Amino acid sequence: MEPPMEPSGGEQEPGAVRLLDLPWEDVLLPHVLSRVPLRQLLRLQRVSRAFRALVQLHLAGLRRFDAAQVGPQISRAALAWLLRDAEGLQELALAPCHEWLSDEDLVPVLTRNPQLRSVALAGCGQLSRRALGALAEGCPRLQRLSLAHCDWVDGLALRGLADRCPALEELDLTACRQLKDEAIVYLAQRRGAGLRSLSLAVNANVGDAAVQELARNCPELEHLDLTGCLRVGSDSVRTLAEYCPALRSLRVRHCHHVAEPSLSRLRKRGVDIDVEPPLHQALVLLQDMAGFAPFVNLQV
Repeated sequence: MEPPMEPSGGEQEPGAVRLLDLPWEDVLLPHVLSRVPLRQLLRLQRVSRAFRALVQLHLAGLRRFDAAQVGPQISRAALAWLLRDAEGLQELALAPCHEWLSDEDLVPVLTRNPQLRSVALAGCGQLSRRALGALAEGCPRLQRLSLAHCDWVDGLALRGLADRCPALEELDLTACRQLKDEAIVYLAQRRGAGLRSLSLAVNANVGDAAVQELARNCPELEHLDLTGCLRVGSDSVRTLAEYCPALRSLRVRHCHHVAEPSLSRLRKRGVDIDVEPPLHQALVLLQDMAGFAPFVNLQV
């Protein structure tokens, strides 16, 4: 996307219109730059000072930023330049920055963008409780947050989030291994009414106490991932069936204490469960749903 070349001699052809001569606010920003990938914007801004100013104006008005659009690896300097003028972001995804992203990199971005509704920080292990505090303090409209594989997330950090994010609907705490039942119970009691999706996968410290409290406080819960939660058992699944009428999917693979009888009530409601029922249970379920039983010799 380079400006058209001038004819030899440096004079512009009669009637020719340069790209930068088009109205920036009405044409170039909404209809041209909005369709240019971020990685190309980094190249475009090197063409000239005018293009650099145009790109900066576009970046200042971004509503959504996903670092993956820049590429699998993005430098600290590139991220800082891309986000330095952004003050209206609503969605922010920084997973490709997970190897180096620090509080010093993230907190200023959060402070300048109080309208954020969705933040993805999966795998960003160099952050600390300070970053989560800035997010909770400065972004009261936050609805979706991914902290998967962030080992630094502990009970105190989660309490701060639960206290200050009243709009929270989706939360991914996969492999946040410092979290224990007490922290999840607090989350359920403070923000359970609005939660629709929650992942506690791969957390051996989460057990029935946490799941039962979630069930009793999260009537709108639609998706729950308990994959690998080894302390979760059938009692909490039965409580989910009783108190969560909106539940649409449940992940309990590798939850060895969850037995099929506790899942059957959810299956009959059409809840998507990632563990297949035993053969006999599958045939009974098919009979109940379709009104007939296929001929299978269960004695074999």
